[in-house]
Amino acid sequence: MKRFIPNLLMAAVSFASMEAMAATDLVLLNGKIFTADRTQPKVQALAVENGKVLKVGTDAQIKALIDANTQVIDLGGKTLMPGLIDSHSHAVFGGLEMVSANMQDEVVSLDELEKRLRGWRDDGKAKHGDVLSVAGMSSAYWAQAEPFGKKFNSGEWANVPVVFTGSDHHTAWANNVMLERAGIDAALLKTLPDAEKDTIGKRADGSPNGFLVDAGWDRVASKMPVPSAADMLKAAQSAMRYNNSLGITAWMDPAANAAPGEPVFALKPTEKTVGVLPAYKALSETGDMSVHVAALLVANPKSVPADLDVLDKVRQQFQGIPNLTLPGIKIFADGVIEYPAQSAAMIDPYSNSHKQGELLIDPKHFGELVSAIDQRGWLVHIHAIGDRAVRESLNGIAQARKDRQSGVTHSITHLQMVNPKEFARFKPLNVIASMQLLWATADDYTLDMIKPYVSALAFRYQYPAHSLLKQGATIAGASDWPVSTPNPFNAMAQAITRKGPLGVLNADERLDRETLFYAYTLNAARTIGLEKQIGSLTAGKQADFIVLDRDVFTVDNKALNDTKVLQTWFAGREVYAPTL
Repeated sequence: MKRFIPNLLMAAVSFASMEAMAATDLVLLNGKIFTADRTQPKVQALAVENGKVLKVGTDAQIKALIDANTQVIDLGGKTLMPGLIDSHSHAVFGGLEMVSANMQDEVVSLDELEKRLRGWRDDGKAKHGDVLSVAGMSSAYWAQAEPFGKKFNSGEWANVPVVFTGSDHHTAWANNVMLERAGIDAALLKTLPDAEKDTIGKRADGSPNGFLVDAGWDRVASKMPVPSAADMLKAAQSAMRYNNSLGITAWMDPAANAAPGEPVFALKPTEKTVGVLPAYKALSETGDMSVHVAALLVANPKSVPADLDVLDKVRQQFQGIPNLTLPGIKIFADGVIEYPAQSAAMIDPYSNSHKQGELLIDPKHFGELVSAIDQRGWLVHIHAIGDRAVRESLNGIAQARKDRQSGVTHSITHLQMVNPKEFARFKPLNVIASMQLLWATADDYTLDMIKPYVSALAFRYQYPAHSLLKQGATIAGASDWPVSTPNPFNAMAQAITRKGPLGVLNADERLDRETLFYAYTLNAARTIGLEKQIGSLTAGKQADFIVLDRDVFTVDNKALNDTKVLQTWFAGREVYAPTL
């Protein structure tokens, strides 16, 4: 042992002297700094060198690192925290929707909707090739399939393909012209396999009524015009700038090998199924990429381990691209729960249909697939909304943990309905709960389109964030943008209050503010496989941070919701400041 002591001492001396030798690029003083590093969570000052955190501490400690070339910023008591991380965002799709016709979940009369469609047709926002398309439709519309048909299958729309897509991105309505283009007619409905029969709405006479969900929507989506490479790059740039303005410096894209017009719920990927990855590559090649993107590849829910070889060929095409990683696989375990879709897989049947929804994975073999993913060192991120889907997702991960302790962190996202028997399983299985808690509200979705159709137990434990946390689960913040806004402060405030226009959605499931700050920083970094690089202001990590217009630790919940970002820094470089 003795012969190692001089080397150890030399290493210690070298490490201690590095700090003194470093030429500090940037120092920020006199702030209220949340580091998301539990060993030193709150400090006054931050030093940055070569795009990375050099040191955090008191003003006096950091001032000692200033030299003639250091940029010094006095924060004037403002709050600074790590760049925020979204653990589930379809950002390129969000960028495309930013410049397209979008109802943004607003419900209006069909006459008013028709008026808006005319306007968006005339200004071009609804035009995609020869198809008129409007995004962001509330699920409240889907009970009106017949009135939709009368309105948009006649008159000026009789020969024009028209599509309205749900804000959930699982549902849609298409008129007869578009259905015909997709090959959807009464004859097709008769031949659909059982798993697809409920994905296309039909009239009493057996003809399609235009309503689509999941695999049914895939059939129409595949016939939609595809954006150009230039449009995709523009969407990626718009998404990046918008997210930076909200303080977001990293996200997980959970379906990066899917592109507009390509099926995603029943995706059968090939090595040429590259989705939005070229857009991210092009964004990086501009040299102005100011986000980390952890891009996941969607695997078919019924995949077998050998199918992963195809996905690996896609991964190999996009290696070595700055700020882009491909850490794992996304799998859909089910669909959505709202009436009339009801494709989320439930333990207890829906009260109206007496069906349990659609479990997309095969419980007998899903564990083999998850274990094979885990064996490659890849993370798995599972879409599970219904309580049965959550249970079977955990069972699959349990198989991987039984086979080996890889240390790879897996995650389940959405978690709208979780049976209490599952709460205590997350921690020992090292499964992160990636939750969209902006949705934890009492509104027409949860009370009108869900509550009447599910068991009282299932409804009680809707978005059970506190129950999961109490049992040791790690919560990560997520938006599912463009399903809903990516603004993290909106989601944080909602997770704290759970108030909505129709009351409070289970007050027992509220979260505290500090938990949410970690959810959007260190915990989200773990979820996307980048906790060693980002997620906290720890020496050696990339200097991604934001400056806020208020003290988010002390303001009331309304003020927290309205928080504005004054500056966003990426790798020690300012990438966003609001224009006055």
